[in-house]
Amino acid sequence: MICHKAHFYWEILFSLPNLLFTLLILWCHPHPSSSNASMLNWHKHSHRALLHLKTSAPRSQHQHHPLIKFCSTISDSFTVSYLITRFGFSPETALSISRKFRLDSPHRPDSVLAFLATHGFSPFQIRQVIQGQHTILLCDPNNLILPKFQFLRSKGASTSHIIRIATASPTFLSRSLDSHIVPAYQFLRTFLVSDELIIRCLSRDSSVFFSDDPRFPLTAEFLLDNGFTRSAVARLLHMCPSVLCSRDLPDTVHALKQLGFDTSAPNFSAALVAKSTVNKTNWGESVRVFKKWGWSQEHVLMAFKKHPSCMLTEPDEIDAVFSYWVKELGGSSLELVKYPVIFRLSLKKWIAPRASVVRFLAAQGLLERSGNMVTLFIMSEKRFLDTFVKRYEKHSSQLLKMYKESVNMNVANSKENKKKTCL
Repeated sequence: MICHKAHFYWEILFSLPNLLFTLLILWCHPHPSSSNASMLNWHKHSHRALLHLKTSAPRSQHQHHPLIKFCSTISDSFTVSYLITRFGFSPETALSISRKFRLDSPHRPDSVLAFLATHGFSPFQIRQVIQGQHTILLCDPNNLILPKFQFLRSKGASTSHIIRIATASPTFLSRSLDSHIVPAYQFLRTFLVSDELIIRCLSRDSSVFFSDDPRFPLTAEFLLDNGFTRSAVARLLHMCPSVLCSRDLPDTVHALKQLGFDTSAPNFSAALVAKSTVNKTNWGESVRVFKKWGWSQEHVLMAFKKHPSCMLTEPDEIDAVFSYWVKELGGSSLELVKYPVIFRLSLKKWIAPRASVVRFLAAQGLLERSGNMVTLFIMSEKRFLDTFVKRYEKHSSQLLKMYKESVNMNVANSKENKKKTCL
């Protein structure tokens, strides 16, 4: 109710200046055509009125003439109103955008919206695109946007790929195909060996490649000069392309070398992502949690070098895995030093369901706790089911049911907790 009232009052607010401006037009044009009542012609008259004012006043007075200021304000009102009614932007957001560009009529922007809708964009996705690159509302979509879509399709991109690329990086739609997009694509081709891999990479994060930031080619060259292989750069592009635009990349590479990492080693890319993306506060908190459970600084470094991505896990999730391992399973926290990959596994969806199977087998006397229990939690699902479920034919159906129920229950609980968090 309140929203409807607010919109109603906002519409009234716009109608008053329009009425006043019509009077101004009549003053400038005493014999306008009575049949000319459309929005488009109204704006044509407004521009003539503004031109009349500009040419009749001295140049030094153009900028400060009150009527010219008034004309500009009224002309902007259509832009604001269009952004609110078409996209549901708040008045504040619409006003902010209207300061950067101006719409004269609905014809051109409507053609852009129709074009995007025809190419599979939902209203929400169109809103994302316009919010990120509103100036495309002024373009001819068949001349500016269509050639880019055709280029991507020629490389094997599907409609969903194109939509993901455009919504993730709306600036892509306004870039020059010949001088920006094609060269960027060709540069990616020197690292990613197929069009399929490039399209997949662009679908994940295209903003790095279509921005004005020139650092990507420079940092890629820097990494190659410092022992990185092209396949290692390709791994970075798959994992986290934004790392290649990090201002601190040279310092991060140097710091990792100081820790004993080899730039040519396969795990260096993962270490670079972890060190570049985890802020100092989270990094320090993760180290504190490791030490809380009895690890030394050497243990932390050993785990990081073995599986760098373990530092991407949130500190509270690391703590939860330790707590479950020690208190629920009776294990030693130091057992996990050699298997830090376990911190990248979901406690509820992966570790706990397997623990329920192991507990059942142990209770039946079918399984004794070995000195290396960690491996059964990090092996593939197929191997786990073959080794600990299907192998025991007498109990296999019960074990499989128990395992699946545990997974489904934890997935459902996880979704419910997310819903409560959102509420």
